[in-house]
Amino acid sequence: MIPRILIIAGSDSGGGAGIQADIKAVSALGGHAMTAITAITAQNTLGVTAVHPVPADMVLAQMDAVICDIGVDAVKIGMIGSAHTAHAVADRLEQLSGVPIIFDPVMVATSGSALADADTIAAFTRLMRLATLTTPNLPELAALGGEEAVRAQAQALLVKGGHGEGDTLTDRLIEADGAETLWHDTRIDTPHTHGTGCTLASAIATGLAQNMTLPDVITRARHYVRAALMRAPGLGQGHGPMGFPVEIYSPHGEITVPARSPTQPPDRVSYGRLGGGRPTEGDK
Repeated sequence: MIPRILIIAGSDSGGGAGIQADIKAVSALGGHAMTAITAITAQNTLGVTAVHPVPADMVLAQMDAVICDIGVDAVKIGMIGSAHTAHAVADRLEQLSGVPIIFDPVMVATSGSALADADTIAAFTRLMRLATLTTPNLPELAALGGEEAVRAQAQALLVKGGHGEGDTLTDRLIEADGAETLWHDTRIDTPHTHGTGCTLASAIATGLAQNMTLPDVITRARHYVRAALMRAPGLGQGHGPMGFPVEIYSPHGEITVPARSPTQPPDRVSYGRLGGGRPTEGDK
């Protein structure tokens, strides 16, 4: 059966992040995407101009509609909308047994616009406790109280290094037993990074629903994001959306990137060309 991924997140009218990015990632990697929309945003590559939170009972109604009929193999949580919705979603997810949950603690859009208030961020603690993996970037990790504070709540933590300085970025997976896995990559020089966190988290959720191990699924998800960055279409005047590069994903180590023009053949891209190769083990 095709993996069924429930995405609990906000809508991005510009199509670069939120559920729009989530659906593309899940579909490209072989899953079926379902959504419970938590907020409607008016945004483009320059910023967010309006946010309309969806009432918590409507968020729950969307979740229940798909859970009771289609079923769920993994859950991805992004923008949550409000503290009340965060607690309501946590209550409902506590009833799911054995389903992996990826929590991307969205607080600020790539443009710098705030997407969560202080009460909502405080409510993230419950979602971190439920999540199989929590995936903050460096500013989000600081807002959550730092690595030690998050590790006290989260089952596993993926610290995304994209906001760090320098030409090399490092992502770190810290599992419940303290084991670390590190990924190092050369930074891709592009302003079109809108939706990277959403895409990564949904790609991870899809892989876990396909029974991949956590390090392996993060490796695949990172390669997918890098391929998307390399194929950004260059839309908008600010932080534009990434591309949607993957037509066929092969578990044997290659993906097919669509041609840039009708006369150019598709490009078979290996993991190595997307950067970083396999992860390295950290101190355990």
